[in-house]
Amino acid sequence: MSATGLADVVLALHFGVAAFITAGLILIPLGGYFDWQWVRRRGLRITHAALMVFVAIEAIIGMTCPLTVLEAWLRQTAAPQSFWGYQLQRLLYWDLPLSFFLWLYVICALWVVWLWWRVPPTRKRVGRASAPRP
Repeated sequence: MSATGLADVVLALHFGVAAFITAGLILIPLGGYFDWQWVRRRGLRITHAALMVFVAIEAIIGMTCPLTVLEAWLRQTAAPQSFWGYQLQRLLYWDLPLSFFLWLYVICALWVVWLWWRVPPTRKRVGRASAPRP
């Protein structure tokens, strides 16, 4: 696979992470309202919260996302960007001031913390001990 192809894979992964975080910000409160049990899965919620907090911390300390850095490094070739790479980049990277993203990510991280309290994940069930067999 070419460097451009690998960069497109990294971009698709990056887009997937952003879509997962964004979907969670919307679907978790909806799931709480409609009593969808899957939005309370602990693993899903831990993953969602960890990713959102990581993104907010990146913005606060001024760190560039490692996936962005890797994609840029892979694109340092003369090969043109693919059609899909171009389309995903347009969706993922917005030309807005950094302060906009800082506030957006911090507000979203606070929203995730609030959702953890308002729509709490379920605790792992402890299985009943079965009676000893004779």
